[in-house]
Amino acid sequence: MSHIFGPVPSRRLGYSLGVDIVPRKVCTLDCVYCQVGTTTVKTMERKEWVTPELILLELEKAVTGTEKINYITFSGSGEPTLNSALGKIIKRIKQLCSVPVAVLTNGTLLYLPEVRNDLMGADLVVPSLDAASHDVFDMINRPHGDLSVEKVIGGIRSFRKYFQGQIWLEVMLVKGINDSRKELERIEMLIRDCGADKIQINSLARPAPDSAIEAAAKEKLQFARNLFGEKAEIIGGFTNMAPGSLPDNIQESIAELVKRRPCSVSQVSRSLGIDEAVIVKCFETMLSKGMVEEILHEGDKYYKEC
Repeated sequence: MSHIFGPVPSRRLGYSLGVDIVPRKVCTLDCVYCQVGTTTVKTMERKEWVTPELILLELEKAVTGTEKINYITFSGSGEPTLNSALGKIIKRIKQLCSVPVAVLTNGTLLYLPEVRNDLMGADLVVPSLDAASHDVFDMINRPHGDLSVEKVIGGIRSFRKYFQGQIWLEVMLVKGINDSRKELERIEMLIRDCGADKIQINSLARPAPDSAIEAAAKEKLQFARNLFGEKAEIIGGFTNMAPGSLPDNIQESIAELVKRRPCSVSQVSRSLGIDEAVIVKCFETMLSKGMVEEILHEGDKYYKEC
């Protein structure tokens, strides 16, 4: 299943079955912290990058026999709102099952009425806002030339006027780039009237493409939480154990996870419901075959596809 992955443990959504509807890595941004890697196609063009029929065929197989899924989540290799069939796919999912639908988006295309309309069938939309000033926006998000901070925040505010579901606004803080008091105060002014149900303050939990990119200090996260108010929360780790049974092909299941984002042994263990000792042995074999490579992030080992 090349477009469906998981369920994977999410720090925000519990067990999330991922739906990947754009090729790697098609996006409107090239964020310095992106765990997927460097953007290969930076574009604003919406089209059917992956057909709805293929997604629904794979999704129906994935949903059948899975003991517990908290969300079906559009995320993965790029920006999901770039797929012009997004609304059609969400509608079909709602006909297929009762699992809530979440869309993780960078929010850059919410200024388009057709994108806002496509998202109306979702239960939860999680857009990002990492910067309030043009210089920081360019530095952290490295946007397509047609984008601006004003366009992004304007799209989020317009979406809130009509969307009846939950909006959780994510702010990703990176050390030395957008974690200054001045920039955080600017961000707070922008989000003050965006109508988000939650403000989720996040930082790097996995290695970034550039090893020089570091997570913001805990005191910076705490300052932002206090500044953003009662709707703000700092996103922590995922601790629940997976309910799933042993996959038929463990290495194949692991490969599906690490080709989309770097994972630690414990993250894979929780996702697949398999003892960590088994995962360690699998990674040793995959390393010897050149299937994965090992990287260090804040003292922890992660594995990603070669």
